[in-house]
Amino acid sequence: DPVRGIAFTTPAVLAFTSQLVPRRDDSSQLVQDEGPPSGSLPALNENFGAPFASRMKPFTSPLGVPCQAPPWGTVAGVDLNEGRIVWRHRNGTVRDLSPLPLPLPLRLGVPSLGGPLMTAGGLAFLSGSMDDYVRAYDVNDGRVVWESRLPAGGQATPMTYLGADGRQYLLVVAGGHGSTGTKPGDHVRAYALEKR
Repeated sequence: DPVRGIAFTTPAVLAFTSQLVPRRDDSSQLVQDEGPPSGSLPALNENFGAPFASRMKPFTSPLGVPCQAPPWGTVAGVDLNEGRIVWRHRNGTVRDLSPLPLPLPLRLGVPSLGGPLMTAGGLAFLSGSMDDYVRAYDVNDGRVVWESRLPAGGQATPMTYLGADGRQYLLVVAGGHGSTGTKPGDHVRAYALEKR
């Protein structure tokens, strides 16, 4: 936000592992030998032209819990004039990441895959958190001012547009992401911003 002099960032601290998977040749598609994670898309990077594909996944315990202490993801505001962090908060819940079928709304802080969208009105929108929510943040202090549950993982950067009715809209694609294990889908959601 050049007017406010704040950059909205999404620092993540979650280790991933990469396993090399031998290929028959460098051009054929590799069939998932272990299959995709339950409820997820394939998590292989094919690396066409190379002798190995790469299987990427978070570094977790056998129960699926990350092998490092939370938070695993935050949102932070950086003062662009002074080059310092002015606020930082845990971002997201483990609701969709628990190895048990319990919707735990604990705000431990989860990574995001997809950048934020900042508006001239002082809001930042983020849909890439691993808990399948889109949220609006006040860029001045980082507090969540609105959130909505998505039908699948929203691992993408939201966009905005001005509708024919003169209102500003937020557009989110919720398709999930294979290597993060979020719920796959084929959804596009549009939200009307409040008139000011």
